[in-house]
Amino acid sequence: MVENPLIKLEQYKQSPWLDFIQRSFTQSGGLKKLVDEDGLKGVTSNPSIFEKAMGHGTDYDEQFKQLISSGITDVVTLYETMAIDDIRAACSVLYPVWEKTHGLDGYVSLEVSPYIAMDGHATLEDARRLWKRVAEKNLMIKIPATAPCIAAIEGAIAEGINVNVTLLFSLDMYKQVLEAYIKGLEAHLAKGHHIAHIASVASFFISRIDTAIDKQIDQRIAAGDKESGALKAIRGKVAIANAKLAYQHYLEVMQSDRWKKLEAAGAKPQRLLWASTSCKDKTFPDTIYVDQLIGRDTVNTIPPATMDAFRDHGTVADTLEQNIDEAKKILAEAEHLNLDLKKVTDQLLEDGVNSFADAFDQLLGSVGEKQMILQGNKLTHLQSDLPSDYETAVKTGLDKWRKNGTVRKLWDRESSVWTGKDENKWLGWLDIVDQQVENLAELEEFQKEVRNRGFTDILLLGMGGSSLGPEVLGEVFGHQAGFPRLHVLDSTDPQQVHSFQQKVTIATTLFIVSSKSGSTLEPNILKAYFFNEAKKVLGDKVGQHFVAVTDPGSHMEDVAKQDGFWKIFYGLKSIGGRYSVLSNFGIVPAAAAGLPLQEILYSAQRMEKACSAGSPPAQNPGVQLGTIFGVGVAEFKRDKFTIIASPDIGSLGSWLEQLLAESTGKVGKGIIPIDEETLTVPSVYGKDRLFIYLRLENKIDPQQEKAIAELKAAQQPVVTINLHDKAQIVQTFFQTEFATAVAGAFIGINPFDQPDVEASKIETKKITTAYNEKGSLPVITPIVQEQGFDLYAGKVEIAKLKGLSTISEALKSFFNEIVAGDYVAVLAYIERDLATREWIQKLRLAIRDKKKVATAAEFGPRFLHSTGQAYKGGPNSGVFLQITADDDHDLPVPGEKYTFGIVKEAQARGDFDVLSGRDRRVIRIHVKGNMKVGLDKLSQSILNIL
Repeated sequence: MVENPLIKLEQYKQSPWLDFIQRSFTQSGGLKKLVDEDGLKGVTSNPSIFEKAMGHGTDYDEQFKQLISSGITDVVTLYETMAIDDIRAACSVLYPVWEKTHGLDGYVSLEVSPYIAMDGHATLEDARRLWKRVAEKNLMIKIPATAPCIAAIEGAIAEGINVNVTLLFSLDMYKQVLEAYIKGLEAHLAKGHHIAHIASVASFFISRIDTAIDKQIDQRIAAGDKESGALKAIRGKVAIANAKLAYQHYLEVMQSDRWKKLEAAGAKPQRLLWASTSCKDKTFPDTIYVDQLIGRDTVNTIPPATMDAFRDHGTVADTLEQNIDEAKKILAEAEHLNLDLKKVTDQLLEDGVNSFADAFDQLLGSVGEKQMILQGNKLTHLQSDLPSDYETAVKTGLDKWRKNGTVRKLWDRESSVWTGKDENKWLGWLDIVDQQVENLAELEEFQKEVRNRGFTDILLLGMGGSSLGPEVLGEVFGHQAGFPRLHVLDSTDPQQVHSFQQKVTIATTLFIVSSKSGSTLEPNILKAYFFNEAKKVLGDKVGQHFVAVTDPGSHMEDVAKQDGFWKIFYGLKSIGGRYSVLSNFGIVPAAAAGLPLQEILYSAQRMEKACSAGSPPAQNPGVQLGTIFGVGVAEFKRDKFTIIASPDIGSLGSWLEQLLAESTGKVGKGIIPIDEETLTVPSVYGKDRLFIYLRLENKIDPQQEKAIAELKAAQQPVVTINLHDKAQIVQTFFQTEFATAVAGAFIGINPFDQPDVEASKIETKKITTAYNEKGSLPVITPIVQEQGFDLYAGKVEIAKLKGLSTISEALKSFFNEIVAGDYVAVLAYIERDLATREWIQKLRLAIRDKKKVATAAEFGPRFLHSTGQAYKGGPNSGVFLQITADDDHDLPVPGEKYTFGIVKEAQARGDFDVLSGRDRRVIRIHVKGNMKVGLDKLSQSILNIL
């Protein structure tokens, strides 16, 4: 029999390694067979190899299912868990080789994350982590030979970590790598450690060099280059010549006194490993990069097809040290012919880093897709129906995020994702769910205590992010048997405050005062009022009926301690109010109301992991949605986001409205969310809309389904978030938070500040302070008066309305200003109840249908901490009708001269003044006398002039 060429390599002290790993191959005994029959001495892996193994076929399905059923995790952890199992199994097969060769061979290589190839510090950290996690003596950690990672290579060796240095192309870089290895050994030895167990290879890539050089040669020959003869003479020879000179440098260093000293201490040489040894050019022998690179103290990591070819007809001889002078001449000739090997190898390194990152994206994408499939209904489903140009722009945006690694930058909290300012300080919401899961026992204990105390009602006192999230949770999950009923009060309207007071039994009510900063006006005066009222009933025990949710060090914390509150729960300063629903601001009220905390938090955690840093943009539900949002605004001016929600989750719209408006509406840009605008025929809608359909799968509304289908048919863009059950609203919370942050990056704004909300607060403060000082509000003069109404105009409208004598004339002039692309917002500072909600809804729909523009129906001061930001700071396309009314009765604010009615008036005036100061089109109509009669008369006047 002819001796197996693979076995014969051992005579020349070259070790054949396999550039391939696959679970079924290892489990079936195929890998062991190569060890036994072909003298295989090592295995290398990379993202491309794992992508083919994990992304195609069924080898990993069983473990996929086990991992998904055993806990909630992200795609990187899924991949690593399965990959490490494969690496360990291969290590087990190769361990006898490791023992037999005394640690020279028998290694299996696992790569650090390709994403951090240009970050030496992160690479060393990842190398340490993987080394500890795999915990096999015959493991090698693959580290790329980039300039930033030279220090990581040295550091890993200094810590006793075996290293496979990959992506080596140039002789100069190889010299640095070998120096790093020696310095690492010296450092380890200097610490008093043995170094005989440390092993390393330097993976020098071959065929890619010839592919790049030969492409230049072929192009020049085809163009009739005068040096065609010389170019042909070196075609297919540069890579081998480059490798031979690298080996010559290795031999020189091995003879140095410095190395001899390390060798005497037991050091193993860092062998050159020939990588990328499959031949791509069919005009050359398929085993050329094995045949021509055989030499002592080297490794050839061979792909399966090339290994089969070499076994069949490979030629074994000591070729590596032959024709060295010729190799030098070839490289000199390449330089003479201006083939620029340095430029080529630099580019190959850059391309190699990028291609490995791309392969890792594909790998994680495959894992993510399979995870989605196997999770089934445990995760919401996102579907987009977009016009073709819109869809193309979204794909382009997603690919740009993939290439730039922007998802990872976001999770790394890099402000450069947005405007480069203080965004990094506001990203605590990213992993708050994990923290809440860890804190679950404490939350469940609080839940039991609430139940045991026999409370019948919970009255949450808050505004904006502190109230809207809990309101959604309470309305969607409903009253839980055995627990108090949750009520959410977020108004200073005295009638509304009184109505809520009548809804609860104070003696058995738990009051939750919710305020991040602790200085927000509304929660403070609501606390003052209800604490005073409760004290009348409860006496000295009043504090035991109060709980605060606030940030540490806030004014509200001081108040809570001073007044003996039962409990204080803390928020995170790194989470803004509108991103706080999954923090204590949403979860504490949910706990008190008896909602299923474990179900809620685990469900939210699934979405958090689905949006993780390792989930590529095209498979990342948060990035997908955010790209649709951001591209719609930035490239197509579709900034009116119309929210359609299944009835059972309808309140989700008001929460999303705040998130979108307050996050993005600033510096003249942003999203104008449109909530509760009942769908109609497509012809009413312009080209400024994006429809967001929050669809509860098991409770769909046939009329909504029909209307959505008509919108899609009319080529209106629709994005559907399909919830399989109502508990998945918490997944929608996280997904849309993430999407809003992503959209902010596309739009070019900071999605975490709210400068124009503060402007309204400042104006309100001026007015209430003036009232406290003077006992009256500043006098303002209407420009039109008639029985039952006063009309005031902002500075943009004054000149247009001046001289008009009736409200109808003024309204007609005002509404005639509306053009395509505008939106109309009705801002009503009145009690928000069923009757007023029906009234404002009827009015806004009539305006929409007549003017064919988006309409918003808002109640003040509730909207000030929500859409109020976008109305003042967003695109100047709003037409604002502010409505105020006489209060039937008023309520005092304990400790202040002003009343709730005065505060509401001050808020309306402050809002109006800021809108006017921002050159918004705004008028205010004050209804005098009977509010219901006045509102009906006003709406009729508007309907008549439309």
